[in-house]
Amino acid sequence: MPIELKMPALSPTMEEGTLAKWLVKEGDEVKSGDLLAEIETDKATMEFEAVDEGVVSQILVAEGTDGVKVGTVIAVIAGEGEDAGAAKAAPAPAAAKEEVKSAEPHDVAPAKGDGSHVPPAAAAGNSAPNTTAPASAGATEKGDRIKASPLAKRLAAERGVDLATITGTGPGGRIVKDDLDGAAPSVAPAKAGAAGEPAPTSAAPVAAASAPAAAGPIPDFGIPHEDEKLSGMRKTIARRLSQSMQEAPHIYLTVDIRLDALLKLRGELNASLESRGVKLSVNDMLIKALAVALERVPSCNVSFGGDVMRKYSRADISVAVSIPGGLITPIITDAAAKSLSKISTEMAELAGRAKEGKLKPEEYQGGTASISNMGMMGIKQFTAVINPPQAMIMAIGAGEKRPYVVDDALAIATVMSATGSFDHRAIDGADGALLMKTFKDLVENPLGLVA
Repeated sequence: MPIELKMPALSPTMEEGTLAKWLVKEGDEVKSGDLLAEIETDKATMEFEAVDEGVVSQILVAEGTDGVKVGTVIAVIAGEGEDAGAAKAAPAPAAAKEEVKSAEPHDVAPAKGDGSHVPPAAAAGNSAPNTTAPASAGATEKGDRIKASPLAKRLAAERGVDLATITGTGPGGRIVKDDLDGAAPSVAPAKAGAAGEPAPTSAAPVAAASAPAAAGPIPDFGIPHEDEKLSGMRKTIARRLSQSMQEAPHIYLTVDIRLDALLKLRGELNASLESRGVKLSVNDMLIKALAVALERVPSCNVSFGGDVMRKYSRADISVAVSIPGGLITPIITDAAAKSLSKISTEMAELAGRAKEGKLKPEEYQGGTASISNMGMMGIKQFTAVINPPQAMIMAIGAGEKRPYVVDDALAIATVMSATGSFDHRAIDGADGALLMKTFKDLVENPLGLVA
């Protein structure tokens, strides 16, 4: 019987994803371990492998479709000895935000104007190998209805492209996103509210910054603008940070830290590590300092769970890394027990794969505390939002030459400001202050980081 391929849960918290790219097409033979598709989650793009053997008889969800719920049937494989043309899937369950289901070509309805989207569909009515010529420009269904994915329709409206002039290369001749690349505009581009996106109708003030991510449409005040659809990553960032600010009462504690001894030690260590191709950054050393400080002040290495307090026995440090479209926090596990060179090597490798969207879920989900360093951008001091369910984050400012009292005399020293944000439900002010003092002592006396 036909084998249904369903949208996989690529992480414990994944509820939906974007089918970024198909790596197979209808009629292809696949075996266990073959790569079928690239799935984009809120944080990374991951490859989806085949488990069973057979022939791809139907592709039910077009590439570029987002909001595909976990468990939605995205393709069908005909098993060994089975007629690929006869293998069909039952309609897939509808996604909550955007409908993603299979349908016969003659059952597909056009995009609605109420913000809903038409599910991309394969040519379910004829899944046998296609022996006819490719669909001509302006391929239609039911006579005048254009066969195009919801994403293609929206992009065409935004770019002013007449779909009737486009040749579809998707399943059954359907027009997909790639078909629009290089297409010349032939009609006026749609304004805000077109292509299935409801136009703002309210002149009410913009919702407060503390409101949930789904705050409603932005009023149109006639200012020239362009609306860009939020990525899954940006939606997750908005939701989690709104949740953090609404639920966790933040307390902020700042210390000034002299960096001269740490910078001197870093120079000496880098000279000895040069032959191994390792170059320590200041941030590598601060990651280690935070981890050691958390082990020395375990009352800050916790998470608040309503009626329980989770106390961690090791310090896993989430490190904020800026990537195109958002922010991700790869984790240095058990950072207090690792050498500085090991932390440096791991951090460089994780940051590189983070920017390529290739991190595994376990490499960015979890962590017991976070560190965010904006010093390299010249930011002197800032406060960071706690990354739930963690209970603290350390915000690192720029090291700069400042007047500083050294041995009861005014001198010039390299000083940075570090600000800890603490969830006051889990961490008392005195415990937070002790962590900041311990962190400061470790940075100003850095031999404790290599002992």
